[in-house]
Amino acid sequence: MKTVIIVAGGRGKRMGHNTPKQFLKLDGVPIIVRTILSFYNYDHQIKIILALPKDEIEKWETIKSKTDNIPPHIIVEGGAERFFSVKNALAHVGKGEIVAIHDGVRPFASAETIGRCFEKAEQSGAAIPVVTLTESIRYFENEDESVAVNREKYKIVQTPQVFKSDILIAAYKQPYATDFTDDASVVEKFGYPISSVAGNRENIKITTPMDMKISKIYLRL
Repeated sequence: MKTVIIVAGGRGKRMGHNTPKQFLKLDGVPIIVRTILSFYNYDHQIKIILALPKDEIEKWETIKSKTDNIPPHIIVEGGAERFFSVKNALAHVGKGEIVAIHDGVRPFASAETIGRCFEKAEQSGAAIPVVTLTESIRYFENEDESVAVNREKYKIVQTPQVFKSDILIAAYKQPYATDFTDDASVVEKFGYPISSVAGNRENIKITTPMDMKISKIYLRL
């Protein structure tokens, strides 16, 4: 069975808006709805688990009541950190599932990217989408000292990050650590190698007003 855990814990501070960014509308449709639909359109049979802050669940229920054609899904209460939101969602995941974990404000993950991640995870156990860097980068020792580094050795990591459920559940039994920047870092610390596949550059995480402007352009492509 294919499952997706969509983590939507944003508060919208960087967006400069009182509405949590996952609930902001993009061409009339809440971002989180577009994100859910990207997975449902990939596979109508996929199990969808949505992790939301406790105080935003009621707002989501209101949005659902006013929005047509939202696919069936399970709602779980999010935690103070992403780690705990995912851990809560894993209570609804069983053996033999292939589980994607995706940012609620990434509505442009293509069906091809999602498919590549699931296919690779079925083979290797753990897969993440990455895209190449297009600009020069430097490593900073401090504010005044930096050195140029080879950008070919670095990639930008996206979601969905996809894992076999037995690996994911075991990894999330570890104590929380501040260096858990994403789900792959949790699984990697557990001792499991991470495979990668090509992502799609449009698969941005919408966190700023500029991201919203870029997203509106993507909708017209």
